[in-house]
Amino acid sequence: MAGYRMPGKARRSLPGTVLCVMLVPVLVAGLAGCGGNPRAPVEDRNRPASSARPPVLQSQRGPAPGEYRVVRGDTLYSIAFRYGFDFRALAAANRIAAPYTIYPGQTLKLREAAPPAKPVRASSPAPSTGVAKTASAAAGGKPSAVTKGSSGSGKTGSPAPARKQPAPAAKPPAPQGAVSRWRWPSDGRVIRGFSATVHKGIDIGGNRGEAVRAVADGVVVYAGTGIVGLGELLIVKHNDTYLSAYGHNDRLLVREGAAVRAGEKIAVKGSSGTDTVKLHFEIRKEGKPVDPLRLLPKR
Repeated sequence: MAGYRMPGKARRSLPGTVLCVMLVPVLVAGLAGCGGNPRAPVEDRNRPASSARPPVLQSQRGPAPGEYRVVRGDTLYSIAFRYGFDFRALAAANRIAAPYTIYPGQTLKLREAAPPAKPVRASSPAPSTGVAKTASAAAGGKPSAVTKGSSGSGKTGSPAPARKQPAPAAKPPAPQGAVSRWRWPSDGRVIRGFSATVHKGIDIGGNRGEAVRAVADGVVVYAGTGIVGLGELLIVKHNDTYLSAYGHNDRLLVREGAAVRAGEKIAVKGSSGTDTVKLHFEIRKEGKPVDPLRLLPKR
């Protein structure tokens, strides 16, 4: 055996075999070391982090479904118009009495309730805009002078004579009965007709700057751009049943609370909120759109 010599082919492969034998302990030690380390942490992305987002304050949250938060420029009439409600029914659902004053930040329930048979009114009638006036001022009279010797003068004397009751305040020009006659709001051809679901009024073509006129006596209850898609818009209340609306005006000539007469120029025709000069005109009966061509005179 001492004189045995390995074949040449075996001698040539010996260094590789020895190298493999020497590496085996190293690999085993490395695997053992890896097996001893703790596992890497695994993040559970399905579980929400408790401090990922700051808490949302109640005042930062939007209105709940079925509610609307009043913004600057809104009126109860414009909100009712936007959602197709009778303004009286919307007011009743939110327990808002005439003259239906609302405030920015106020939350309204978007639903209707049966309006009271006789709306509660203040002892001194006030215009629909909510601006209070004394009875004598509303009637156009002068304030009465204070008689000497009255309790408010601070002096003693003979009793003041009994005063006459002041005349009742003048009512707003808006009629409370049915509209006896409707007028066309503008010259021009009807370029788009009425559809109760798609197009809730009619469009009247024409030229920029043409007059837009009130179709009946009434009071302006909204003037602004708060209703998307109608540009410079006016809403006129004619009575507790009918409202009329005039959209896409170039310029408004009356303000909220103004009393207007049938045929009075209230705006200038334009293209605000659209790409064509036209007047978008609507009539609402108890909050629901009706075809204006059924009420306007034939021409």
